[in-house]
Amino acid sequence: MDVQEALLTRRTVHMYEDQPVDETAVDRAVAAAHGAPNHKLSFPWRFVRVGKQTRAKLLENILKDMEDAGKLNDAKAKLTTEKIMNPAFLVCVSQIRSDDDFRSKEDYAACACAIQNFMLSLHGEGIASKWGTGDPTRDPRTYELFGIDPSVEEIIGFVWVGVPKMVPSPKRPEIETVYRTLP
Repeated sequence: MDVQEALLTRRTVHMYEDQPVDETAVDRAVAAAHGAPNHKLSFPWRFVRVGKQTRAKLLENILKDMEDAGKLNDAKAKLTTEKIMNPAFLVCVSQIRSDDDFRSKEDYAACACAIQNFMLSLHGEGIASKWGTGDPTRDPRTYELFGIDPSVEEIIGFVWVGVPKMVPSPKRPEIETVYRTLP
């Protein structure tokens, strides 16, 4: 698959089969992420591959929160369990914090580029992914569970990696709605 094809065909996949994926593909994707542009060569991204045992603890926290909020039933528990446990990998991405607001903004942009490189690398190998920023990414228990010091790093998302149950069709506005040329 060439780069243009990868850029135009990658899709966010929400649900995954409970099937393995070659872990060296994830390693190659991290290497691709590490090649992302970053101002002043700050390399502000950090990647943590989260194993099934740790994911099971994350799931416990999520289900407890759902129960405490009165939003848990058998169907939601099953769906949430599949969402957390079925993907072959969960990768937590964090950003090194900066006291400078402008630097933080630049570093976040660099991290977004790194995540895109990560997902495109996987897509090039036929592996699906999703970048998610749900409540667990901001939960202090997640920082503790993943061994991330919140005074040093901020979790900016989870990337789910695996074999898709379904790849959605593209839904994009016409290019003319987002691109114009000035004389």
